Amino acid sequence: MAGRLHIAPLDLERLLPGLVIDAPLVTSPNLAPRRMLSAIRLEAGVPRLGRLFWGLTPPWLEVLDHAPHCARAESLEERPMFREAFQARRCLVPASGVYVWKAQPRFKQPFLVTRVDRGPLLLAGLWCRFHTSLAQHTDSLALITVPAGPLLAPLTDRLPAVIAPEDARRWLDPETPSEAAQAMLVPAPRELLGAFPVSRRVNSPAHQDAACAHPVGPMLRQPD
Repeated sequence: MAGRLHIAPLDLERLLPGLVIDAPLVTSPNLAPRRMLSAIRLEAGVPRLGRLFWGLTPPWLEVLDHAPHCARAESLEERPMFREAFQARRCLVPASGVYVWKAQPRFKQPFLVTRVDRGPLLLAGLWCRFHTSLAQHTDSLALITVPAGPLLAPLTDRLPAVIAPEDARRWLDPETPSEAAQAMLVPAPRELLGAFPVSRRVNSPAHQDAACAHPVGPMLRQPD
């Protein structure tokens, strides 16, 4: 799944030319759900970076702790909670990595999944508007997950879908048919992602220091 994100400073304008930054990128070595998160949406044909709450909160949701932070790609069209957002309100979350935990005999070993070149990732998401009791509003999102590829399947069964930069505008555009968007939700190419074990310090979201992502072993990657 996608329980935590690693978000380093990223050159977003180079990644997505024409991007308008309405709020600085939220960075964190250990970002947990139910926090504010930077995301890219298309507004009047222009990609814009803003801040959303990580946990999808449709207007009828009464308990914030029940807000899902992930949605399975296979069930987007089946679940009313996700269907409308997927059809018209897609977004991208820029990140530098995703933490996963591999079960061991006595503990779970955390790994950081990144691009093998340590470049930025654009994670697929969907969003909706969240109304507070004070008649204010913010927007919220859930990441979309797909099955992990063969290389990373021993670590986790699912990972957020990665959208290629050249597909970013098509993904964001509400005019793109849901069938075409669904076709982008596939496991990342085997040569794109790798993972390395990190300190168990990351297990607590209270820890917000660089040591969370410190490698404690070599990167698992597709052989050249």
